[in-house]
Amino acid sequence: MEVFDAVVVGAGFGGIGAAIQLKRLGYDNIVLVERESDLGGTWHVNRYPGVAVDIPATTYSYWFEPNPNWSRLFAPGAEIKRYAEHVADKYDIRRHMRFNTSVEGAQWDEDAQLWRVSLAGGECLTARFLITATGFLSQKRAPEIPGIGGFGGKVIHSAAWEDGYRCAGHRVAIIGTGASAVQLIPEMAAEAAEVTVYQRTPIHVVPKVDFAFPPSVRRLFARLPLAQRAVRWLTDLLFETITVVGVLHYRGSRRLNIAAADLAKIYRFVSIRDKELRRKLTPDYDFGCKRPTWSNHYYRAFTKPHVHLETNPIERIEPDGIVTADGRKTVVDTLVLATGFDLWDANFPALEVVGRQGRNLGKWWRDTRFQAYQGVSMPYFPNFVSLASPYAFSGLSFFNTIEYQMRHIDRLLGEVKRRGATTFEVTEEANARFLDRMTRLLDKTVFYAGDCAGSRSYYFNHSGEAALLRPTSTGNAVREASSFPLSDYIIA
Repeated sequence: MEVFDAVVVGAGFGGIGAAIQLKRLGYDNIVLVERESDLGGTWHVNRYPGVAVDIPATTYSYWFEPNPNWSRLFAPGAEIKRYAEHVADKYDIRRHMRFNTSVEGAQWDEDAQLWRVSLAGGECLTARFLITATGFLSQKRAPEIPGIGGFGGKVIHSAAWEDGYRCAGHRVAIIGTGASAVQLIPEMAAEAAEVTVYQRTPIHVVPKVDFAFPPSVRRLFARLPLAQRAVRWLTDLLFETITVVGVLHYRGSRRLNIAAADLAKIYRFVSIRDKELRRKLTPDYDFGCKRPTWSNHYYRAFTKPHVHLETNPIERIEPDGIVTADGRKTVVDTLVLATGFDLWDANFPALEVVGRQGRNLGKWWRDTRFQAYQGVSMPYFPNFVSLASPYAFSGLSFFNTIEYQMRHIDRLLGEVKRRGATTFEVTEEANARFLDRMTRLLDKTVFYAGDCAGSRSYYFNHSGEAALLRPTSTGNAVREASSFPLSDYIIA
């Protein structure tokens, strides 16, 4: 029986980063299992028209692997996917990947001190270490609306877009106004005959300062990487300021948060002259309760005569259209579900994980509280690192999260290797201290000190805890990942 050094679940940027770090530590007998047909995670799955990164591409990339070839500041999704392919090839990760492979569950074998990872179809992989890199936005949500299964037209989810699909001449209904919808709606408005957007919760949208990088600038970045790092420093600083000051330190810097909301308000006023339409698109919660959203076309799309905003709740879907609570029916040909992802029910965790003494991770989180030491480790789960955990997400760039977690893996597994040890497990005391600190720090954030009641934000779990984001600066996360007390783990 082959025993792998590590099984990594997921071949997105998190899994690729974890694999790079494992190989740096000398672990080469690893396997990355991915349920999709190719690498890239969300950037392989999301291919809807207009998909692009929602923060500057200079910041949305590994610090150790800058990309001089971005076509513009906010790069389109296809370029992000190509960047993932480049990194996987350059660091020799692709040969470790197994695609079209779904993981059903993983269980710790206490006698053998190994993880048994069960795959769909009955195969079982065995490994010393288990790393889950399933991402935060990996389980798409379909709305539970009466009659949706009987709709006679085309139904398409933004996270399962059909390549080549065109809506020219169609009457399109779009359900949802989250981050994906903000990118998708203007694209649909430019092509479809009629577009009706069904909004449950309006979203704060601010202008996007976006521009193309001329070939001369790209050549400069390639020849002088420090020039690109300088641009990254600026974009990092801007978005870290937005996160730390406007969101995490809301109690002490409420004026900045109000200023951001005012910017969105001014932008709505400039873009939309219709007072009633503007009112419907105005959120009743503080800026930052949902992830900040940028677009130069979203608000203006609603001013077009063939684009309609519907704020009445959907009562049911009939074979040829949608009926709202006021009894009105809109006939549509295509139903687009921009309803996002199921984080708390289906993603924490994304597969069944059973640790020491039979502790089931999903059940434990729900019976107690969502918690993870430094956003990666849980007691009773030896040799397990979960990269998509409570309090893991740091800053607005997923790469902030990936890179501090890579440092944590480096320090932890480097020490395991130095000692010639077999297992590691975070102590209950260290985990409790970290959870208490995160809870105290959350009191200063917009999530608890502000007004988020009407936001319906995925940052909150069903208990009302904002347990997704780590309420510290990225710098703090990086420092602690590089210097956490090794005594916080039992290494044996």
